[in-house]
Amino acid sequence: MQKTTPENLIRVARENGQQEEAEPLNLGERVRELRTARGWTLEQAAKQAGLARSTLSKIENGQMSPTYDALKKLAVGLEISVPQLFTPPQREQVNGRMSVTKAGEGTHQATATYEHELLGEALTKKQMLPYRARIRARDISEFDGWVRHDGEEFLYVLTGVVRLYTEFYEPLEMRRGDSAYYDATMGHNVISISDEDATILWVTSLA
Repeated sequence: MQKTTPENLIRVARENGQQEEAEPLNLGERVRELRTARGWTLEQAAKQAGLARSTLSKIENGQMSPTYDALKKLAVGLEISVPQLFTPPQREQVNGRMSVTKAGEGTHQATATYEHELLGEALTKKQMLPYRARIRARDISEFDGWVRHDGEEFLYVLTGVVRLYTEFYEPLEMRRGDSAYYDATMGHNVISISDEDATILWVTSLA
């Protein structure tokens, strides 16, 4: 049986089109998008930023590269941080997306230590990978080293009692309703310390 790891789950998600390569940023388009989203004219935005109207117009039309001082003024005027000026504009605004996975209908991927059920598979371009896991492992020795991968992870105990092992913290006993949010590049493993297999909800970031 093929070994299933969070890395494999993330790879499957990305291969299903849930991530796209970012397009090169057009700063002028980004500034125009931010301005029009606020319903501001060039004159209003320029006044807010303390820039000349002609300067702002040239920035939006790609006719000049703003100095860092101008970027700071723009950010202050638009009430955002400088890095947000370099966040690519949304090409497709999608509202009301939803995917329903009925109990037991998610795709199952099993190993000796975990059984994963992938949730919300119908959505593309997801930023998170949610899955339900049945914890079969009863001892940390059942794992072949630490699990670690890119991104962040959220764990929520659904049933039973688990012990969360992490690379830099003492083992943590967690019961139904307990949760943990952690850096997934830190080594981590989970075992069930219940008589029965415990179940948890795991949400892993794909960004």
